[in-house]
Amino acid sequence: MVDPKMVELSVYNDIPHLLIPVVTNPRKASKALQKVVDEMENRYELFAKVGVRNIAGFNAKVEEFNAQSEYKQIPLPLIVVIVDELADLMMVASKEVEDAIIRLGQKARAAGIHMILATQRPSVDVISGLIKANVPSRVAFAVSSGTDSRTILDENGAEKLLGRGDMLFKPIDENHPVRLQGSFISDDDVERIVNYIKAQADADYDESFDPGEVSENDGEFSDGESGGDPLFEEAKALVIETQKASASMIQRRLSVGFNRATRLMEELEMAGVIGPAEGTKPRKVLQQ
Repeated sequence: MVDPKMVELSVYNDIPHLLIPVVTNPRKASKALQKVVDEMENRYELFAKVGVRNIAGFNAKVEEFNAQSEYKQIPLPLIVVIVDELADLMMVASKEVEDAIIRLGQKARAAGIHMILATQRPSVDVISGLIKANVPSRVAFAVSSGTDSRTILDENGAEKLLGRGDMLFKPIDENHPVRLQGSFISDDDVERIVNYIKAQADADYDESFDPGEVSENDGEFSDGESGGDPLFEEAKALVIETQKASASMIQRRLSVGFNRATRLMEELEMAGVIGPAEGTKPRKVLQQ
């Protein structure tokens, strides 16, 4: 579970189903998504060794093996990734988050990994075309305009919803959305259910999914290390190739946020790739 707002999903901490505690730091969230991508790749390697195509085939093999052997194997569980506010993640680490979501959307379902992505700002800078193409099932609650409805569902309709759980659901196998009514569950109901589940078993977190700690000094850098941004070499090559240097160009070409693009410009200046800022004039590129 990823909850950048820190208040929506924190109540679910310590339930036995979680692989790691609820992630609230956007920097850690991008790393956690990458851990899920790594798990997906590991599962596909496992499928290739066993000679199956998906998680159902693998677990059937495990069940068959367990019936004939006293050494029991554990079947692979389904994994669900829930992101409460995608917009916050895209502001901090858009390229890393988008890449992870696209890879999971393309391949993860057969590996038993599924995603639920939520946002209150369904604009094209949050829900990019590549994300939409790889997340085929959509749910839209009441939105303010037909543009937002088209961003979510590829058609109008959500702007006419009444609110209070009124929704349009467009599953992967339907051409037109279905109108549904979501039920209201109060905070007290959620707390009682969660407390009941917690009483059944203790949380058993999986350290292999832990994204690790991210220091406050990591800023917009995606690797959380003091050695600089991992996109530095890519930004350097871009600037030298185009002989132009601006934060807006880096932001657009590398799909990063403005703050990160500005930091990359500072790194390029410190490395002697570009000259210092001269008011409104474009920066000089010092390397050919």
